[in-house]
Amino acid sequence: MVQGYRSFYKINYMNKMNFRISATTAMLCMIFSVGCEAPQKEITMPETDLNSEHLIPMPSKMTATNSGFRLDQYTRIETNPNNEGLEEVAVYLTDKITEKTGLRLETNTSDGQKNDAVIYLTQQEGKSWPNDEAYTLSIKKDSLILEAATPKAAFWGVQTIRQLIPEISNDTLTEHAIWPIATGIIEDHPNFEYRGSMLDVARHFFSVEDVKKYIDLLAYYKINVLHLHLTDDQGWRIEIKSWPKLTEIGGSTEVGGEAGGFYTQEEYKDIVAYAADRFMTIVPEIDMPGHTNAASVSYPILDGTGKTLQLYQGTRVGFSTFNTRKDTVYAFIDDVVRELSAISPGPYFHIGGDESHATKKSDYVYFVNKVEKIVRKYGKKMIGWDEIATADMDSNSIFQFWASEENTKTAISKGMKVILSPAKKAYLDMQYDTLSKHGLHWAAYIPVDTAYVWSPETYVDQIPKDMILGVEAPLWSETISNIEELEYLAFPRIIGYSELSWSLEENRDWENFRVRLANQTPFLDMMDVKYYASPKIDWVKSNRTYKEIQKD
Repeated sequence: MVQGYRSFYKINYMNKMNFRISATTAMLCMIFSVGCEAPQKEITMPETDLNSEHLIPMPSKMTATNSGFRLDQYTRIETNPNNEGLEEVAVYLTDKITEKTGLRLETNTSDGQKNDAVIYLTQQEGKSWPNDEAYTLSIKKDSLILEAATPKAAFWGVQTIRQLIPEISNDTLTEHAIWPIATGIIEDHPNFEYRGSMLDVARHFFSVEDVKKYIDLLAYYKINVLHLHLTDDQGWRIEIKSWPKLTEIGGSTEVGGEAGGFYTQEEYKDIVAYAADRFMTIVPEIDMPGHTNAASVSYPILDGTGKTLQLYQGTRVGFSTFNTRKDTVYAFIDDVVRELSAISPGPYFHIGGDESHATKKSDYVYFVNKVEKIVRKYGKKMIGWDEIATADMDSNSIFQFWASEENTKTAISKGMKVILSPAKKAYLDMQYDTLSKHGLHWAAYIPVDTAYVWSPETYVDQIPKDMILGVEAPLWSETISNIEELEYLAFPRIIGYSELSWSLEENRDWENFRVRLANQTPFLDMMDVKYYASPKIDWVKSNRTYKEIQKD
């Protein structure tokens, strides 16, 4: 607290419980009292029900007070000056409000008038939060106070604020436009620590700008991990300076024979920084010892098949492997992990490990055990797909379930935490139905309701909830080659996965969700997302097209 001030703002719950806002009184006094000009004319706000807002993911708890906070040209955004990191979040919020409304709000200025409405961001470190991503929104007629455990928690609270802003303004209340925001209290925190999506840039390459757009879309729904599948039989997509032929040769093609491509390390760092600004972690994946044809074509000394090698443009799996008994292979892996770890500040390094059908079982176990030690050497936690559970794994490594419940139980018995990505429920590359334009169906057809109606907490028997790190929805790219096709497969299903990752199990309900999902069209249209308009959803027509928004 700012020295010399001890009072608190008080906001009453509807159940008469006193809710104490521990934001600094000195700062709030300045916010609400500064200015010598005549105050703005008091405006009677319409009644607005917070519980009728179409928030995704569903917050932990909401209490409506049935009035409206006035977001208008006089609203200001302020942050607690004692909190590092919040000003950047406030600037982000300012930019997003401008994108949606055209308003350009002042941030951390004392030029306002006495009864200007204020959005105030503050971090409360001493409060007993459920976790470090928890936040509270306390919304009254003239103040919207966001209290957060950390700056990243404030960032997730900002996504909720963005969703609460109406698509169009109310121009009947006064002479200028006002966007009424429903009043009340939202207390919120995530159910799972790891809330992710995977993007396969190996089979088809996606540009830096495509990846950044996907990051922005994911962040809006509080997803905090983007797992990049950087290598496979069809392409090697990340520059490794000590092994330059990986991109010169291995990055030169993709499925269908297109030109391929790769990220330089500077481009990759740009993606990582862009994600970090949105409190999102990039998880790099180098798939091995199978799915390694692009690497072995580039450097045949790595190959363990003994066959004639050539660049591959198809979609078959399981035919490639490294030579798992050759020291050169581990020197190569050491270089790759070292260089990529140095530009990946997140805690994880994904080694793939799936579908290594050309690798003998004993060789596979030997390989995974050695690679795990290399990953640990460079300060990362290893993640791997199902099959890694068959090796002698360290309990700090992480198991990613996609098919085998038996392997999952083996991983749990070894003390490994689990990321849930069941192919029958969570694979974004599966077709919605038999009429889908893109995707496959080897695991299942996954319509929008099937994607949502399952419980990560109980999907695999006998996994304690505290052993579930989170949920990830993978998007393999055999059948897609551009951002529009990516969006078709990812949206709207990824929106449901965000709720499965964030919201408490008791707050998840299909019939309620489908109504909230139907009301996502304004945001999707604003972002020019080419989503699949599932007939299972009664989509609400947006008031503005993407072209109209861009024109504004």
